[in-house]
Amino acid sequence: MLFGHNIRRRLLFVLIGSLVFFGVYSLGAEIEMTQEEAQEVRDAFDEQIEDINDIGIFLNNIRIALGMFVPGAGVALGVFSAYATGNVFAAIAEGSPELQGVPPQLILVTPFGLMEVFVYGLAMSRSALLVYYFVKRRPWREYALPTLIELGIAAAVLISAAVIEWWMIQEFGGAELELEGV
Repeated sequence: MLFGHNIRRRLLFVLIGSLVFFGVYSLGAEIEMTQEEAQEVRDAFDEQIEDINDIGIFLNNIRIALGMFVPGAGVALGVFSAYATGNVFAAIAEGSPELQGVPPQLILVTPFGLMEVFVYGLAMSRSALLVYYFVKRRPWREYALPTLIELGIAAAVLISAAVIEWWMIQEFGGAELELEGV
């Protein structure tokens, strides 16, 4: 029963991390900007995704997720990434009449968006847990294997998400789909 209790508790922490990412993304998407600021953000985003494919999407997202696993700093990186991603949506929506009135959270509830938010929640929550373990001076052997397993889960989920995202971009077109992990 102890194992089941630990899994439920771990999933609760992942849910909290995911909700933090989702909430901060939503805040970032609500920031109003001038047309010039929005154009700067769009130009930077276009440059970042130029010639991107499924491998590029994966590499971008895994780089960000790996940073989110860093003890303590990973939570801050996750918050920054969520906020910046929300800002990019706001900038794209500012210049796209077809996105006017579209809830910014819609991109996060796509199949790949849900997968990415899960991974970011997993990584941010592991980052916070690692700080807790360090403060409590727990032996590293207690948390090394679970951390490595979660890194593997994150990579597997992000590979799958990148393939789905690339397929959706190819099928439906548009940079609006490639927002996560800016």
